[in-house]
Amino acid sequence: MNDIQTAYPAGYDGSVVTTAEERNRVLRNTYWLLALSLLPTVLGAWLGVATGITRGLSGGLGLVVFLGGAFAFMFAIEKTKNSAAGVAVLLAFTFFMGLMLSRLLAMILSMKTGTGIVMTAFGGTAAVFAVMATLSTVIKRDLSGMGKWLFAGALVIMVGSIINVFVGSGTGMLVISTLCIGLFSMYMLYDLKQIIDGGETNYISATLALYLDIFNVFQSLLVLLGIGGDD
Repeated sequence: MNDIQTAYPAGYDGSVVTTAEERNRVLRNTYWLLALSLLPTVLGAWLGVATGITRGLSGGLGLVVFLGGAFAFMFAIEKTKNSAAGVAVLLAFTFFMGLMLSRLLAMILSMKTGTGIVMTAFGGTAAVFAVMATLSTVIKRDLSGMGKWLFAGALVIMVGSIINVFVGSGTGMLVISTLCIGLFSMYMLYDLKQIIDGGETNYISATLALYLDIFNVFQSLLVLLGIGGDD
């Protein structure tokens, strides 16, 4: 889950801490790296679907591999975010996330309407991002206070998701997926506002935060549409 980059630089009080030129540079670099990060994600997802390498990662084993790998990568990104190595680590992380997504994608694509579900989820995610990106430039209010509430919500969803892995409740999955879409849509707005207002000045950290937002919305839409379209 998106549980990093919720803190502002020391002394940040909601005011602008960088020049407009610097903020625009961070936002521009973030968008470029975010677009680039989707390529390893697609490659990882394709490899996973084509080879079935993640087919056996179900239940507790899948959870351990996913959480262990994700948090290890995020720790490495945090340590290398101020160097060129940070970009390489981030792209490796997005490949890993695509690989982890491949099991769900394979299940969806095995359905008669699978391709349509994937395209709809992709389009829905793009629409959510476009709306939040627009709102982030329109809203002038300081949204830094949202951070702690969003982080708390992410923790609740994470705990609920872990429990549901072992419970296996279809209703629980629907509820969690719906909450994820709402929460991480708001996280998109929050993370974009951080960049625009000067609260986030590192484009690698900014890209990681937005990537996790997009990944969670897309994955949750896949689950909702997949369950709805399951015969």
